[in-house]
Amino acid sequence: MDTILHLVSKTLWFVGRPGTFALILACIGLAAVWRGRRWGRWPLLAGLGFYVSVLATPLAPWIVMPLEDRFARPAEPPSRVDGVIALGGAVDQNLTEARGLPALNGAAERMTEFVGLARRYPEARLVFTGGQGSLVHGGVTEADVARQVFTAMGLPETRVTYESAARNTWENAVFTHRLAVPQPGETWLLVTSASHMPRSVGAFRRAGWQVVPWPVNYRTGPGFAALYDAPFPERLHMVESGLREWLGLAVYRLLGRSDALFPSP
Repeated sequence: MDTILHLVSKTLWFVGRPGTFALILACIGLAAVWRGRRWGRWPLLAGLGFYVSVLATPLAPWIVMPLEDRFARPAEPPSRVDGVIALGGAVDQNLTEARGLPALNGAAERMTEFVGLARRYPEARLVFTGGQGSLVHGGVTEADVARQVFTAMGLPETRVTYESAARNTWENAVFTHRLAVPQPGETWLLVTSASHMPRSVGAFRRAGWQVVPWPVNYRTGPGFAALYDAPFPERLHMVESGLREWLGLAVYRLLGRSDALFPSP
């Protein structure tokens, strides 16, 4: 069942992601208008209107900011940490395989913060979780790329435990819990992007793990520059990733993979 749900989610998102869906609408409307069909104006306007709203309004930060503001780091860093977990999503395993060099994406702070925490808490256990989340992929997992990155940054390979089977956030939580076997009273930090933290915390809590959120990779902030300075491709990516998180929160709640619709501190 998990495999079927994974395939369905990836397939539906490929077509239904906002940028793609808006482009399909615009093309349908343009074709209809070209053939003299007046109704084609509406899908054309809807498709183009979406792109205009992304470009001319702070739609992207409005969608993402509530997600990023939901969980903050502790006011004072814990004096004792038993373990640190970093979620995948910051590496490009297919590009790594194609070029032979570790490739990171815009969420690279998940990796760098993980190394920083490893040095701040030298006695803490370290776990990276990430397998193959895409439908079309090669033989390299996110954990394989992470091992190369962390080793190059000076972390001993034997210190990090790599979980390489998880395809999504729910499997990150379940497989890592099974692998690490956390004990009551232990303090584990969860490192992932701030916008992804609500869904991640909900999944980990549902898996029986009370983690301490340690968000990174913020993309929004107060002030005019933070609302409008990002280029259009980045805004479009923010809208799509933000809407995906909101949709993911609803789906995880319906599937019983989260302890709340919008997990709170």
